[in-house]
Amino acid sequence: MTIPGVGPVIALSFLALIENTERFPKTTNVGAFLGLTPRRYQSGEVDYSGRISKRGDAARRRLLYEAASTLISRVKRYSPLKSWAVRLAARRGFKKAAVATARKRAVLMLTLWKTGEEFHWTKEATT
Repeated sequence: MTIPGVGPVIALSFLALIENTERFPKTTNVGAFLGLTPRRYQSGEVDYSGRISKRGDAARRRLLYEAASTLISRVKRYSPLKSWAVRLAARRGFKKAAVATARKRAVLMLTLWKTGEEFHWTKEATT
């Protein structure tokens, strides 16, 4: 809950969904588990990334999206995560930035859970 925008509801639902950190050898796999990664379309010479896959739990994905939206629009305190999200929103649009921030936040939450550290406002945990 030390991550900006993550309250008790989001933290507990994330813990209940993941259950065991050993399920994910690489922390970046949690984004695909939640359905927050781009869907790939490959056929012959065609290869492009589409919208998000939406393969995971919709309620958890919705909570993470809402928390990411809160980080971008309402959190006043500076953090590298917030500045990255705001720059991405200016460049790619708010909704795409919120999804990318939700994915990044899920990876960050799992990383912090595995290492037992707390979120540092001045620098992000390394994944």
